[in-house]
Amino acid sequence: MTRLHDLTALEQAAAVRSREVSPTELVAHALRRVEALDAGLGAFLTVTPERALAAARRAERRLREGGELPPLLGVPTAVKDLNNTAGVRTTFGSTVLADNVPTVDDAVVTRLAEAGTISIGKSNTPEFGFPCYTDNELAGPARCPWDPTRLAGGSSGGAAVAVAAGMLPVAQGSDGGGSIRIPASINGLVGLKPSRGRVSNAPLGGDVTGLGTNGPLARTVRDAAALLDAMAGPVTGDPAWAPPLPPGETFLGAADRPVGRLRIGRYLETPMADAGLEPAVRTAFDDAARLLEELGHEVEDVPPGLLGPDVLTAFERVWSLSGTLLPVPPGRVGELRPLTRELRARGLALSAQQAMEALTALRLFARRFVTATDRFDVLLAPVTTMTPRPLGWFDADGDGAADFARQERYAAFTAVFNVTGQPAVSVPLHWTGDGLPVGTMLVGRPADEVTLLALAAQLEAARPWAHRHPPSWD
Repeated sequence: MTRLHDLTALEQAAAVRSREVSPTELVAHALRRVEALDAGLGAFLTVTPERALAAARRAERRLREGGELPPLLGVPTAVKDLNNTAGVRTTFGSTVLADNVPTVDDAVVTRLAEAGTISIGKSNTPEFGFPCYTDNELAGPARCPWDPTRLAGGSSGGAAVAVAAGMLPVAQGSDGGGSIRIPASINGLVGLKPSRGRVSNAPLGGDVTGLGTNGPLARTVRDAAALLDAMAGPVTGDPAWAPPLPPGETFLGAADRPVGRLRIGRYLETPMADAGLEPAVRTAFDDAARLLEELGHEVEDVPPGLLGPDVLTAFERVWSLSGTLLPVPPGRVGELRPLTRELRARGLALSAQQAMEALTALRLFARRFVTATDRFDVLLAPVTTMTPRPLGWFDADGDGAADFARQERYAAFTAVFNVTGQPAVSVPLHWTGDGLPVGTMLVGRPADEVTLLALAAQLEAARPWAHRHPPSWD
């Protein structure tokens, strides 16, 4: 028997339009799933049942009134707790902002509502989104539904858990150094980091580093594409705009079209000298390369030497710059977690010259990298160097610097493509012998999500994954 959480987002939207199910039924089902499962998984920081059910009733009025309907009307989702939501607590994963209630919505929140989705709350995220795992003093860790003794990744860990466990069909995440792709890999999902400027960070997300962007987490490529359609588009004043699709085209349409024969580069270079791949991750990478060859694509190694010795230092400095702008009163700095304090201190210690040199070094690197790899249609790379880590693996010793060093080894591949601004997607092609997902990363040319989605859909058709569910699914 098909249950509501077995349906994809697009199937739920179609069922609403055909009157087979109501938005209220979908939202109530999602809320029941959260109530039953979330205590053991840590997907949410805040749940908003009254607001969600009220939005569902408004969606039902739209159905009765007729007229043009938004594409995802009635589909439940969630907003990451790094994104502002007017009238809803937004903590940024920190006790310092535990009672913060914004007066404005982020642009992506507005876009998702305009597309008809209904947020049931705020998904769990680490303090200010710094780590590649999700844990905080407010809700505790987000746990991988495939093995709750392991971390779900971050910083969009709560969003990924909610989708992987069947609480939601899709969720919004954000990615400044791998924060969509890493939890997608760990939780067996499709996670897409769009191109720089594809999704607006308005009105307050004027990230001068250019590293972060919003994007979708989903169980299928088509759902991810549909959610990207809902999110995409600039807002006047944005510092970067990705070129729009031609009139009449959509990202969902890209997922349904043939991909052709592509030239794909196997990319295994990392700025971390000691960041070798665990055997299970190497097996997943090699298996993905073979599958691409079997599908008729030309696969070859990307020549090494693209990462200069200054790239890691520059990225570390730029990443820590965000810590200088945290809205933390001086008297409450001691409440921050050790990693946050460490990165904030590093950022404040930089001179203006050091900060500008680091930003400039990353911009120059991005130009060199994109130019050097332009002969490839897509790059193939690991998402992480290791399988999902046990709870406490990163931060059990309370040393923020050691925590950050472990993260750099673990997530050694993803941040490069935040620097270059290229679109990148994690697809769940491999599971370990003990049942843990291992994602594979595909990276497109700048602003070319279309090729990525078409290729990801081809891989999904060749090796379907949507039928795979963690034990908590039933």
